[in-house]
Amino acid sequence: MSNVPTTDEALADLSMPLVDAMMTQRAVRRVLPDPVDDAVVRKCIELALRAPTGSNGQNWEFVVVKDQAVKDQLGKRYRQAWSLYGGLGKRLAAGDESMQKILRAVQWQVDHFSEIPVLVVPCLRGGMRMPYVPSPFVGESSYFGSIYPSVQNLLLAARAMGLGASLITLPLWSVTSARRTLGLPLTVTPVCVVPLGWPRGRYGPTTRKPVEKVVHLDRYGNRAWA
Repeated sequence: MSNVPTTDEALADLSMPLVDAMMTQRAVRRVLPDPVDDAVVRKCIELALRAPTGSNGQNWEFVVVKDQAVKDQLGKRYRQAWSLYGGLGKRLAAGDESMQKILRAVQWQVDHFSEIPVLVVPCLRGGMRMPYVPSPFVGESSYFGSIYPSVQNLLLAARAMGLGASLITLPLWSVTSARRTLGLPLTVTPVCVVPLGWPRGRYGPTTRKPVEKVVHLDRYGNRAWA
């Protein structure tokens, strides 16, 4: 029996303390085919829109995909990309059970992609190159950086409401194909895909590296907090 909350229950769960959502957030790829109410998806995007953007540009668009044919097309591209990256990942993860567990979850998502009830595709309007930025790297990081805070808001909202969600990019390996599938003009670029569905498992505490293992003070290598 699936533990699918009602829409009112899911919306009420947004009262979860932020620290609890952050401490238990994880990529949840195995989800049920049960429908997700539009009101829940809309709330996720509404909260995503509260994130900051550079110069308050708000140059984002969100394509909510529920149509089976569109999901099938994106799933086809996902399988194509995973046939390459998945095989490489399995070879590199030989003997690493933690990585193999992640790869099995991704493989499940690839195999069942068309059954996921909702896909949210965050997109950006405008060109990737900014003429006043001398470095292409700075230009691109600024461009993509204007939407990823919004995507994180969406993921936290999903977590609070008990939705399973993850941030993936492999279905977009061909931007030309993605634009055609989603009907996007050349001025709109898909950035990632966030599959949404009620989880088959449950959320719980996550395992992460301690702060002292990743912090360097002033210069790389100075682990003053260790």
